[in-house]
Amino acid sequence: MTTLTGEQAKKTLALAAKTLSIEAEAIVALTSRLGPSFIRAVEALLNVNGRVVIMGMGKSGHVGRKIAATLASTGTPAFFVHPAEASHGDLGMVKTDDVVLALSNSGESEELSAILPLIKRQGIVLIAITGNSQSTLAQHASIVLDSAVEKEACPMNLAPTASTTAQLALGDALAVAVLDARGFDASDFARSHPGGSLGRRLLTHVSDVMRKDTAVPRVLPATSFLVLMREMSQKGLGLSAVVDEAGAVLGIFTDGDLRRLIEKGVDVLSLQAQDVMTPQPTTITAQALAAEAAQLMELKRITSLLVVDEHQHLCGALNSNDLMRAKVI
Repeated sequence: MTTLTGEQAKKTLALAAKTLSIEAEAIVALTSRLGPSFIRAVEALLNVNGRVVIMGMGKSGHVGRKIAATLASTGTPAFFVHPAEASHGDLGMVKTDDVVLALSNSGESEELSAILPLIKRQGIVLIAITGNSQSTLAQHASIVLDSAVEKEACPMNLAPTASTTAQLALGDALAVAVLDARGFDASDFARSHPGGSLGRRLLTHVSDVMRKDTAVPRVLPATSFLVLMREMSQKGLGLSAVVDEAGAVLGIFTDGDLRRLIEKGVDVLSLQAQDVMTPQPTTITAQALAAEAAQLMELKRITSLLVVDEHQHLCGALNSNDLMRAKVI
């Protein structure tokens, strides 16, 4: 097991700080080059009728895959095609109504250069992100975004570091500019990320998590206290709705209400549901977002809600445990 000496650790931290500084400076330097070419690139992505096809070799290829993923998740259909594979059949995946976004710091990647004439011959819009504005890639491109850096963060100025960071930053800038121009919002993002926490919060409705039908405890106003308690115990929700004959919600009785009655020494056995219920309880509709239910519970300092339809008829119930199981909270 290798352990750094004090001097080695100090040198390591200094090198790491220098690396971050060089890469940060490289990104900041890009801002002065944003202009008409960047606007044209955004317009090309906004107006594409097909997909955005990302290409790049080596480290540029890895960056390209990430840019493709970012574009796709923010409303712009995109995928990555390896330039070497494109020369052996995968170029058939690229259609005339697509836009190609090619990345190469040198702009002279052999595998990429070999297919550039074919892309141009099809009349496909080609956007280049390159550090060499005089390169073969730049000459073939319809739009050139300059990603040149003064130096790499690598001490030998060889390993792609600052240059790939610049490519990635430009790709992110494109994606953000396009999503904003398209009016892409949080709900659109959620639809692309149904498995994430944002997706759950913005796509999960009360109807998806609530208890339904016979699982919802309910009694009539004249129900005896013992029957009320039996209904609550059997359904295990910690509450019971009190409804009229038509199913309209009149009130609610909860475990908390029971504790308060016992603390007051009330003779509960002689009472009916209508005597112990809280009238006009807080309710929510089945169409509401589950996140709204969570916010309402927090606001009202309660742990459960009755779910009603447009006529205030009982159609479900849920508590904080239901929301936690759905990973909404």
